[in-house]
Parts: sequence; C-alpha cells; structure tokens
Amino acid sequence: MKSTLKRLALASSFAVLAIASSSAQDRNLTVVSWGGNYQDAQREIYFEPFTAETGKAITEESWDGGYGVIAAKMETRPADWDVVQVETEELALGCADGMYETVDWEALGGEDKFLPAAVNECGVGAIVWTTGLSYDADKLTEAPTGWEDFWNTEEYPGKRGLRRGPKYSLEFALMADGVPVEEVYEVLGTDEGVDRAFAKLDEIKGDIVWWEAGAQPIQLLASGEVVMTTAYNGRLAGINKSEGTNFQIVWPGSIYAIDSWVVLKDSPNKETAFEFINFASQAENQAKLPEFIAYGLTNVEAGASLAPEVAAELPTSPENLEGAIALDGDFWVDNIEELNERFNAWLAQ
Repeated sequence: MKSTLKRLALASSFAVLAIASSSAQDRNLTVVSWGGNYQDAQREIYFEPFTAETGKAITEESWDGGYGVIAAKMETRPADWDVVQVETEELALGCADGMYETVDWEALGGEDKFLPAAVNECGVGAIVWTTGLSYDADKLTEAPTGWEDFWNTEEYPGKRGLRRGPKYSLEFALMADGVPVEEVYEVLGTDEGVDRAFAKLDEIKGDIVWWEAGAQPIQLLASGEVVMTTAYNGRLAGINKSEGTNFQIVWPGSIYAIDSWVVLKDSPNKETAFEFINFASQAENQAKLPEFIAYGLTNVEAGASLAPEVAAELPTSPENLEGAIALDGDFWVDNIEELNERFNAWLAQ
C-alpha cells in the first residue's frame, strides 16, 4: 500500500513539474524596457513588427532598473522575464554572477556591425543615451549653462529634480563644485572626493525632488514643480515632438551611457529572445528609432544612414559629445553597493 501511495505521489510530482515546465515554455516572450515614450517607440518599430513577421507574440513589461530586481527575479528559475534592457552596471554585475545567457555574436552578424562599447559577452547594446541638465525654455528667461546654475538657487529659485541614487547625483555634484569633467571619476574614486560630492548635495538637499522612473522628470517640468531637473535626452526630444513643449538639455556636463539587451539565464524562450534581439538590432529597424526618440544607435550602419539634421539631435553627435563624459561602468560596479548604502543613510538624515 505504501509503495503504491509513493508511486502515486511521485507521479503527481512529475505531473506538476511537467505542467509547470510546459506552462513556462508555452508563455509569450516577455520583453522588459523602460516605459514611457521610449517603450511606445519600441512597440511600434520592434515589438509589433517582430510579431507580425514571426507570428511570435510579445508580452511587454517595464521597470525602473536596479540589479536587486534582476537578482530577485532569478531566485526562482526560470524567471517570468526573458529579455530585459539593462544599464551598464546591471549588465556587468549580472554577467559576472551568471544571470544572463551568452551572446552568439556570429548569429547577430558579427561584432564589427556594432559600436565597440555595445559589444559584451552577455549583452547587445540597444541605445546610446544621455542624462543631463534640462529645463523648460518657455519658462526660464535666462537659460542655465551648467551644473553651477543647477546649484544656484538664488538666481534660479525653485525645486530641482534628481534621479534618486548616488549614480549621476555624485558626478553632477562634483561638476557643480568645479571639478573638470575629465577628472570627475578620478576625484570620485577617493574618499575625499565622495565626501566633497555629498557636501555639495547638502547645499540643495531641501530643494531636491527625487525621481525614479524616466517619465517623472518630464512630468515635473511640465507641471512646473521643478525649475530644472536631470532627464534623459530622448524623453525630452520625444515630448517636444509629441506635445510641442520646449524642454531643452545642456549637453556640456552631461553623462552618456549604453543600455543593452540581455536574456535571463535558463529562459524557456531563449531562442526566440535572441531572435527578437537580432530583429531589434538590424540597421533598417534601429534607424527608425530617432524618428520617435533621440537616442543614439549602436548599429554602425544604422547610425551612418541618418540624415544630418536627425543625427545632430543624438548623444552620438560630435557637437553634443563636447564637454560630456561617458558613464564609468567599472567605477559603479565596484562601488554601487557601498555608495547606495551611504546615499540612503544620507537621505534619511
């Protein structure tokens, strides 16, 4: 009797596992991006055309970033996400921790089709984007020209918007304190430099509105809740185009970076996931993105095909790169945990 019950229990367990496995394999490809007008553009040029061409449906989700979110998702495998667009340190940390599938670059046409910084063993560069000082040119009679103006609450009274977290906030604080852009990470790499950045943030702590999702700084500017804010260049250009606003970015002192597509390890949709990434990385598809939102392209051929007036709006334009710096991903991989702890303690004071 016991052996019969044991066999029935084992059979039931195998059935449950089989159903769970089948359910995971049968679900739609789940693609996770950053929401807002950027994801609206992705839907039109990547998601819907991919489904139309292949017959494979996509379920969309959005997130606000953070490696902890990826780590939590991967505690139970397979995760319910397949393809995720990640930032620099999320790519590096997840790759080191074995969270992502390895990229077959030959299947994508070879590494030389992409900007060198877009090539990684675990990720495929999706966009080049910039975070910078932004303002509503219809509301400010005198345009700010740099981070010193962002900190100047006498000449520019009102609240300021900053992305919640040490990344970007500390770099911009040092620039406001007179550190040349090319020396920012050298200074930030010292204890004295970190102290200096936090001391500078102290000066406007009471005037800061912290934001987390990319759409929020746009809303803060539109409502007049802030007089200036950090924001993503593509969001600014996108809202100007769709709503007729006059939101501007100050390119000198901005920080540019590359986001990448990754496939979470053990995804039951691995093959379709890389098929999607290949589709989204094709020159003829990427080249459509700046029509909707002004992010730089990682496919070399796509970038070269743009009209000069379109290319001039992108972070990859030589003029826009003057006085800007690249996000130091290595620095943040090494220091993000410690500086997050310090930032959160500082914020709570």
